[in-house]
Amino acid sequence: MKFGKIIAGLTVKWQSMQILISILAILFGFICSGLIIWLSGHSPLEGILALWVGIFGSPQAFGEALRMATPLIFAGLSVSFAYKTGLFNIGVEGQLLVGWLVSVWIGYAVQLPSIFHIPFAIFTAWLAGMAWGAVPGFLKAFYGVNEVIVTIMMNYIALYVTGDFIRRFLFADGEKSHAIRPSASLHFSWLTEWTNGSRFHIGFFLAIFCCVLVWFLMQKTTFGYTLRASGYNRYAALYAGMSVKRNIILSMAIAGGLAGVGGAMEGLGTFGFMPIQSAFSGIGFNGIAVALLGGGEPIGIFLSACLFGSLQSAAPTMNFQTGIPSELITVMIALIIFFVAAGPMIYTKILKKYKGGRFFR
Repeated sequence: MKFGKIIAGLTVKWQSMQILISILAILFGFICSGLIIWLSGHSPLEGILALWVGIFGSPQAFGEALRMATPLIFAGLSVSFAYKTGLFNIGVEGQLLVGWLVSVWIGYAVQLPSIFHIPFAIFTAWLAGMAWGAVPGFLKAFYGVNEVIVTIMMNYIALYVTGDFIRRFLFADGEKSHAIRPSASLHFSWLTEWTNGSRFHIGFFLAIFCCVLVWFLMQKTTFGYTLRASGYNRYAALYAGMSVKRNIILSMAIAGGLAGVGGAMEGLGTFGFMPIQSAFSGIGFNGIAVALLGGGEPIGIFLSACLFGSLQSAAPTMNFQTGIPSELITVMIALIIFFVAAGPMIYTKILKKYKGGRFFR
C-alpha cells in the first residue's frame, strides 16, 4: 500500500512538471516570436491582437479555429497512443490520407440515410487507417523492422496511391474527387448558423468523445494496461504471459485507425471531397507536435490541438491586418516544440534553482 502511494505521488509530480513545462514552452515560444516580429520591423502587440481577432473576433473565426483543431486532435491521439505502447508512429500522415480517401469514396458511392451513412463512412475510414497502421506493426512484431522507417516510407506510398486512385475511379474537374452526398456530410445547418457560416462541423464533438475514450481505454481497462506494459518493458510483459507481438500490431492498428478518422474529418467535414495531393497536408506531422506539447495525455492533446489550430486559422488575419507573414505561425509552433523538447533542461537548470522547484524534487 505504501509503495502504491509513492508511485502515485511520483506520477502526480511528473504530470505537474509536464504541465508547467508545457506552459513555459508556450510562453517562451510567444516571447521569441514577438522578438522576431519586432526585429522584422513590426509591432508584436499588433500581431498578438490580430491573432486574438482571428480566433475570437467573430463566431465564424472561432468556428474555423475549432474546425482546424479537429483533425489535429485525432493526429495527436494517434501519435500518443502508439508512443504510450513504446512505438513511434510517424505514419499518421499516410494513415490520415487513406482514411480521407475511403471516407470520401463511401460518402460518394453509397446511398444511405444520414443516420447510417455518416457512421458507416467514418467506420470505413477507421478500418482503412487500421489496415495501413497494422502493416508496420506486423513488420515490427515479427521481423523487428524499425517502425519509424516503415511509417515514413508508407506516407509517400499513401500520398501517391490515393492520388492515382482518385484519377482512376473518383476523378472530377479541378484535380479532385467527386463531392460526397449530403447524407454523408458532417455539416449541419444549426452549426453553420451558430458560427456565422464557418466550416465548423460535428466532428469536433466526436474528437472530444475519442479523447475520453482513449483515456478510459489506456487508464481504466486491462487491455490498455497490457498495451502499456508491452511498451514499457516487453520482456517483463512476456514473463507475465502477455502477447507482445499481438499488442504491437494492435497498438499500431488502433493508432492508424485514429489517424484515419482524422482524415474522415477532412473528407466529410471540411472539404466534402479529396483533392489530389501534390504534397503532404501537414496534419499528420503537426500531430507529433500536438502530442509532445500535450504530454501524451488526451486532455493535453485536446488543448494543444486547439492552440495550434487556432494559431493556424488566425494566421491569415494577422497577415492581412498587420502585414506580418503567415509563415511566422509555423515558426512560433516550432519554437514552442523546441522548448518542450528542452523540458529536461528547463527543469534541471531553471526550475530547481528556485524555491518553487522543490515541489518537483
